Amino acid sequence: MSYKIFTDSTADLPYEIISKYGIEVIPLCYSINGTEYVPTPDGSSGIKEFYDLMREKKHAFSTSMANGENFRSRFEKVLNDGEDILYIGFSSGLSSTYDSVSTTLKNLNILYPERKIYTVDTLAASLGEGLIVLNCAELQAEGASIETARDWAEGYKMKVCHWFTVEDLDYLQRGGRVSKTVAVIGSVLQIKPILHVDDAGHLISVGRANGRKNSIMKLLSKIGDLGVEIERQTLLISHGDCPEDAKALAAMIKERYNPKDIVINCIGATIGCHSGPGTLAVFFLGTKR
Repeated sequence: MSYKIFTDSTADLPYEIISKYGIEVIPLCYSINGTEYVPTPDGSSGIKEFYDLMREKKHAFSTSMANGENFRSRFEKVLNDGEDILYIGFSSGLSSTYDSVSTTLKNLNILYPERKIYTVDTLAASLGEGLIVLNCAELQAEGASIETARDWAEGYKMKVCHWFTVEDLDYLQRGGRVSKTVAVIGSVLQIKPILHVDDAGHLISVGRANGRKNSIMKLLSKIGDLGVEIERQTLLISHGDCPEDAKALAAMIKERYNPKDIVINCIGATIGCHSGPGTLAVFFLGTKR
């Protein structure tokens, strides 16, 4: 039975992957100075300009959850075409989007009882969510059933490691992740936080490094500490408009761990509103998060 994989724009997957596997992307909107914008999977919504505006620190940025009812017609089109749905969603620990979309899909399942509709709360963000979507899409391309793809997502989501650092603590301070005092002191002393997404899908700070170079080296070391069979994995790197740092990290990963492949993509505006320019993250499968 044919099925369609849906995810959110917060998965930050490159357009080439979205297009290759026919993944349906639900956009989570963001606002700049009260004007709402809709991100596009192909990146044409101007991500470079978005980060340039953030660097000016003169504008107000905010995000809103996706309302599942707004995308009901897209779901119904798939169902009317005779396809089933697997929705792989943004962490419920960071947004109400998953609850909203899954409620809409549960209601549609009542109207379309002959169709299979499954949802997965990834408890993940950015390319952590994207890593789960990518693996499910690859399974689908190999002929796996919707149940097999769903079970893989549920079985492995607690092994998706998210490790990242930020260049400027001000954005995390605005989002309430660090205090203003810590942000000021950290900026003066060039202290960079090391963060990850925990088992509850929450963003937490777990360490710090002195300077940008040391923070990137800590990300590199986490792969060795937690990664499983890295040489057989595709690792994902996301960045907040700092492509050179992302490429440098990728080169070090290749030299030290020799993974099957590395995918690099810019962090979309929805996540970027909270993490800011200069964010650098690596995602891989490990023994635990």
